[in-house]
Amino acid sequence: MLDEMLTPNSPRAIQQRIQAGRIGWAGPLVLTTARTGLILLVQAVVATAFLVHGDPSPWRAQAPWWTVYATLVDIGCLLLLSRQARREGIRLVDLFGIERSQLRREILWGLLYFVVLFPIVAGFGSKFASWLIYGTTQLTPHMLAPGLLSERQLPHWAVIYSLSVFWLVWSPTEEVIYQAYCAARLQVLTGSVWVTVTLVGFWWAFQHSVFPLLFDWRLIVFRFLQFLPLVVVFQLFYLRTRHLPRMIIMHWPMDLFAAVLTLKL
Repeated sequence: MLDEMLTPNSPRAIQQRIQAGRIGWAGPLVLTTARTGLILLVQAVVATAFLVHGDPSPWRAQAPWWTVYATLVDIGCLLLLSRQARREGIRLVDLFGIERSQLRREILWGLLYFVVLFPIVAGFGSKFASWLIYGTTQLTPHMLAPGLLSERQLPHWAVIYSLSVFWLVWSPTEEVIYQAYCAARLQVLTGSVWVTVTLVGFWWAFQHSVFPLLFDWRLIVFRFLQFLPLVVVFQLFYLRTRHLPRMIIMHWPMDLFAAVLTLKL
């Protein structure tokens, strides 16, 4: 296994590129918010398409399609990341830190993380957010905008896409932008894990509040609080280990379950 101090995305390598003027504050700060911005932009484009086709409620019409148009967001994010990587003198693939000799180990660690962390952190986040916003720890379908955020009805081809392409692309892109790029650089720039976790965690959790965006303040705040503990723990684990593949392995079943549980199959 290569010395982690020598890998392109290690703290030492990032510090060297900062000193060489290849990394500044602008890139990590902009990319921290860029995914949310792209999510809102893509939703506006899809809503406009429904408007052109005469839908009386174009914004509501676009909402159930989030597992389909999500890939457009991912493409935009990967293009931005590729541009930033070139400016640093590294490749986009370097951000993923994939070593073939370690893949089996990463898969096992990722599955272990999922089995241990997801039920505890996600369960706590959901119950706490539900209690704080709705006054109960028992989530009911009407709280989650049935037909829009939950119990979504899509054509067969869109269901197949949601259960195949969506999560396979969404999870790695989400992890690489927030963790391997933003968190890794902001930790070195700020010199503080907790400043990094707070900044990135806010935008990472907020992303889930607007994907899709439904104009219900309680639902927006609920979803933010629901995901905040999860993304904080994600960052703490990544910044401690600097192994992105296991984070992706852990994230994949979460997004697959999200697609399955919100679709009316």
